Amino acid sequence: MAVTTPKKMYRGAASLTNTTLYTVPASTQAVMTKLHVANTSASSQTFTISLNGTAIYSGVTIAANSGFTLDTAEVLAAAETISGLASATSVNFSINGVETV
Repeated sequence: MAVTTPKKMYRGAASLTNTTLYTVPASTQAVMTKLHVANTSASSQTFTISLNGTAIYSGVTIAANSGFTLDTAEVLAAAETISGLASATSVNFSINGVETV
């Protein structure tokens, strides 16, 4: 019987270069259910989020001192990745989901 577990996939500051934020473990399927992006700076910034190398949000502008939330159901197979970057490290990502083994 499959076991599904809620998972904090990533929580922290964005990098200025594309960085792997989460990799699905072997023999596991994952579903990204929520993406939060917060810009804590006094100026607009941009961010990009990719699933297994394919951008789902590319160069999206986020206003100063504001946030962005996406409720989703993006399915990822074993070894697939979530990656991201932003124009400043004042942008923070919080990615949540579930893993099924």
